[in-house]
Amino acid sequence: MWLKPEEVLLKNALKLWATVKSNDYFILQRRRGYGEGSGGLAGLLVGTLDAVLDSTAKVAPFRILHQTPDSQVYWTVACGASEEELSQHWEWLQQNIMRTLSVFDSSDDITSFVQGKIRGLIAEEGKVSLVQEDEPEKFREALLRFESWFSLPSKEKLVTYFSCSCWRGRVPCQGWLYLSTNFLCFYSYLLGNEVKLVISWVEISRLEKTTSVLLTESIRVCAGGEDHCFSMFLHLQQTFLLMEQLADYAVRRLIDKEMFPSDHILTDPLQITKRGLETHARNEAFRSFFRLPCEENLLEVYESFLWVPFSHFNTLGKICVSESYLCFASQDGSQCHLIIPMREILSVEKPDRSSRALIVCMRGKRALRFSEVRDFERLAGTIRRKCGNTASPQHSVSSQMLLECHEDEEGLMVGQRDNSKTVSTEALMNVFHPQDAENLDPKMLKEKMKEQSWQIHFAEYGRGTSMFCTRKTRDLIVRGVPESLRGELWLLFSGAVNDMATHPGHYSELVEVSLGTISLATDEIERDLHRSLPDHPAFQSDTGISALRRVLTAYAYRNPKIGYCQAMNILASVLLLYAKEEEAFWLLVAVCERMLPDYFNRRIIGALVDQAVFEDLIREHLTQLTEHMTDLTFLSSVSLSWFLTLFISVLPIESAVNVVDCFFFDGIKAILQLGLATLDYNMDALLCCNDDTEAVTILNRFFDSVTNKDSPLPATVQQAPVGHNDKATQRVDISDLIREAYDKYGDIKSEEVESMRRRNKLYVIQTLEDTTKQNAVRVVAQEVKFTASHMDELYVLFKRQHFLSCYWTVSSPALQHHDPSLPYLEQYQLGRAQFTSLLLLLQPWSPGAYTHTLAHWTFRLIDDNHDGLVNFREFCRALDILYSGSFTDKLKFLFKLHLPPVCSPDGPDDGVIRKSPEKGRGKVDLQAYLKQWQDEIQKKEESIKDLPRIDQTQFILLSKTLYGLFHGDPEEEALFRAVARVTSLLLRMEEVGRRLQEDSAPSRASSSPQSPSPSKPAASPPESTSPSKPSASPPESTGPVEAAASPPESTSPVEVAASPPESTSPVEATASPPESTSPSKPSASPTESTSPVEAAAQQLEAVHVAQDPSSPGQAASDGAPSSPEGTSDPASSSTLETEPANTPSEHTAPPSPQGLDWSFSFEQVLASLLNEPVLVRFFEKPVDIRDILVRAKRDQLKAQINK
Repeated sequence: MWLKPEEVLLKNALKLWATVKSNDYFILQRRRGYGEGSGGLAGLLVGTLDAVLDSTAKVAPFRILHQTPDSQVYWTVACGASEEELSQHWEWLQQNIMRTLSVFDSSDDITSFVQGKIRGLIAEEGKVSLVQEDEPEKFREALLRFESWFSLPSKEKLVTYFSCSCWRGRVPCQGWLYLSTNFLCFYSYLLGNEVKLVISWVEISRLEKTTSVLLTESIRVCAGGEDHCFSMFLHLQQTFLLMEQLADYAVRRLIDKEMFPSDHILTDPLQITKRGLETHARNEAFRSFFRLPCEENLLEVYESFLWVPFSHFNTLGKICVSESYLCFASQDGSQCHLIIPMREILSVEKPDRSSRALIVCMRGKRALRFSEVRDFERLAGTIRRKCGNTASPQHSVSSQMLLECHEDEEGLMVGQRDNSKTVSTEALMNVFHPQDAENLDPKMLKEKMKEQSWQIHFAEYGRGTSMFCTRKTRDLIVRGVPESLRGELWLLFSGAVNDMATHPGHYSELVEVSLGTISLATDEIERDLHRSLPDHPAFQSDTGISALRRVLTAYAYRNPKIGYCQAMNILASVLLLYAKEEEAFWLLVAVCERMLPDYFNRRIIGALVDQAVFEDLIREHLTQLTEHMTDLTFLSSVSLSWFLTLFISVLPIESAVNVVDCFFFDGIKAILQLGLATLDYNMDALLCCNDDTEAVTILNRFFDSVTNKDSPLPATVQQAPVGHNDKATQRVDISDLIREAYDKYGDIKSEEVESMRRRNKLYVIQTLEDTTKQNAVRVVAQEVKFTASHMDELYVLFKRQHFLSCYWTVSSPALQHHDPSLPYLEQYQLGRAQFTSLLLLLQPWSPGAYTHTLAHWTFRLIDDNHDGLVNFREFCRALDILYSGSFTDKLKFLFKLHLPPVCSPDGPDDGVIRKSPEKGRGKVDLQAYLKQWQDEIQKKEESIKDLPRIDQTQFILLSKTLYGLFHGDPEEEALFRAVARVTSLLLRMEEVGRRLQEDSAPSRASSSPQSPSPSKPAASPPESTSPSKPSASPPESTGPVEAAASPPESTSPVEVAASPPESTSPVEATASPPESTSPSKPSASPTESTSPVEAAAQQLEAVHVAQDPSSPGQAASDGAPSSPEGTSDPASSSTLETEPANTPSEHTAPPSPQGLDWSFSFEQVLASLLNEPVLVRFFEKPVDIRDILVRAKRDQLKAQINK
């Protein structure tokens, strides 16, 4: 490839490079230690030097230099892996450059001309993706090494690379780490010892930074039960973050089957770049910190000072600009931060150019002053432009109503549509328990004092989305939020107020569309409606139940990926108590999609990840408990409900809402802190526990004792704790518990929690994947004969093949049609192309051209439900027959492969996925599911008598398949002859039966006595085929076949078919009767009467001689068997069926349709093959499964590359 010209000193280069050819202006060189004479110490030293220094010469040991006369400075212009590759570049230079250089007088002009030409070539052939890289030239060279060393498909996108060491025991191997979209790769070459690692991101279970005695800091990667330690990075933190992002991206795309929007940075796995990953991570952190909608991206960042009116000083921080918001956060992030929607900005002024200041004027007569903004004119232009784009009457009115709800409570629903009469416009707490303004009891007085404190805060710090959030705000939250302000503050702190303002009327539309739909989600919702806070009066009436139904159904319709999960009903019911119905809906959106990601799905991955984080925090902060309880899984099982329901399910409702207050302000950090405080409060009691049951009792008793002494709710609403009259029970006030949690564990930072989440997510995912594998293997193992270890390896191969179909495409059927509600056996499925590739790796017979067709037919056969996909159970059943089945089972399997519609060229289309409706939308035919389940239960084992007969075309296909299977076997010739004898015998036996059928028709019409005569020689073994009653078998029956073959299974099919060919010569025995038969027309010679048998025998003999294993593939594509060499075409083979009918005789029956003249039953084929011991030995010889699995594991990725 062409390289950007770089200077090289020739005197140093000659030590490591040897000249191959040269001219006046160019020189072609070979790296010493490569090519001819590459062995020895010189080759080892040069190879090691190239690997350690990351020299391109390691993979491109040939290069072309540009030289000028009498100069020691040369310029590299091209490099390549072989001399042939560089010879093409050399010829181009000779033809296009050399003639032009002679016109230049100056050496500098020659060099400038050559450099310009080379740069032009690079620009033309450069890849589009390289434009986005920081250093395209160096990245181009690294990409060449990556492709050469690891032999991955050309579509695999290299993201970045780093120099590092991989530790093997206590020995470091210096090399290079390459991070691509789907793989982590490492290469090292030291003194002849080559180390090469290729690890898929989806196989990594641990990815963390560690320290040890030898290493100050390193990155530990655990995958497939092996640990790999990488160190000596120049930018370790940057490398670790990129590895985390790539691993998380692979998990989301391949395991969670998440589909990214078309305009998303991560949509196309073939276009992932380092810059794109860093941008994505920055956007996610930005949205998470400011609780913004998922559509927002960080566009610009400015460092500036903000005048803080309540503190009367300027605070240093950063201005962050997105599409619809202007945000500011102080330098430490905790002093203050605020969010300003662009729709709320009225104007931007520049009062003082010397101080580079901006004044942003907002609605409500508020203004913010930013100073010392480096590029303040650009910022002012950006704000003005975005204010013009986002300001609309609809948004402005909606936002003003939301942000100034304290001025006009009744105006909040003015923007609702006419159908708002179906939506509740009041919080349920206001409907069922309105506050009495004249009530002056102590609790109400304290509630009024809280309200007054918040009013002072609003006056000083602002109200609505542009309110300053400071430490004082957190203090007020910890003390408790007044009942009247709870809904407003929840909307504000969660960011739901922004979703609601930018989507006016969306909830009403969802309610209209979703109500009345029937799905699995709606069925589950109806079942759980009356389980949501059943003791609260609001949910003992139709008002509360109907509102809860509308909210849950609308959300299930909006987000079918989540649909509905248990615990959502409890959360939504509490939201409805303090927020209006539409507000509760958007609060639920904020919780499920932003604040608690991956919580509410089938596998509750998010909750399990946070439990793992909780365990890490216990080990760090509660060491005594860790020493006493070495296994913390018990605490994980106990705390699951804490995270899923935000303590609502374990605390009284009047106390739980205080926890929800803290959650909406601080996120999951508040739940983790409260969990630690709970365990710390009960530390002494837990240390004395002898078993888990006792610990559960202690914690349940503690939660029952938690009260809220300041709650103004009436006694009918409050949940009285168990043992209320027990004086020995110590009461714990929820405000004190929350304050203690913040005092002791408030130093836990949200950034640390997010980092711990990322670190534990991989482990949780792999643990769930291992559980899924164990369940699938346990179920399938009962139906097959594989050992447990073989089943594990088969599952890994099957799962990896599924991933290989998704690595390099966005439109994979497995990704587009994934249904998370499917059982674990169907979580990973293969289409026909992926199944074929995997079966070719695992087939027990020699590979050949015929195997592709057989694999396609096998896919059609085992796809029981005809959905275009094969699951692990179906796959293992087929392999079990091929590996461990008896002779009869294997033959039956091959027999069924050659029956229509399996072997038909117009079989089911590959990639056509026929799935049930998405979860959460549309109607689901439950009766169809029940019928399918019932049919599966009642399915009985198939008998060989149930198999249809195989006609001439299919029988010839089967014969060709058998010839293909025997190729390369030590007994190949004997197997070929055995098949030839069996096919010839079957054909002659069928000819006899066919003649019996033909002659029986004239005997009934003219009472001819000659008709039974042909049956005697063919029916010598069986007694049931006596020809004394020829009229008993009508032409349309299968009597002739039975006459030539065996009776039912019980009467020794081996004897019926024929005795061993060596002793009885069945060909002669079946060929003799036609000669003794006198046809009705003398002109028909005996040769003509036996021509169908001879034609079939000749055709099959030609197949035997040709030994063409590709013929089944041709037959599959043409719909008829191919004509072997030396025989007639497929049309000529039909003479086996039509020629007897065309014999000139007035008593001959009319010709039968194509393919219906003669056929074989499975019993006939089985009985004939059983007479050949060599065939029986071939099919019953044991298969070395271990060797096949090892080979398949090694070649699986290579097969995908070759494909």
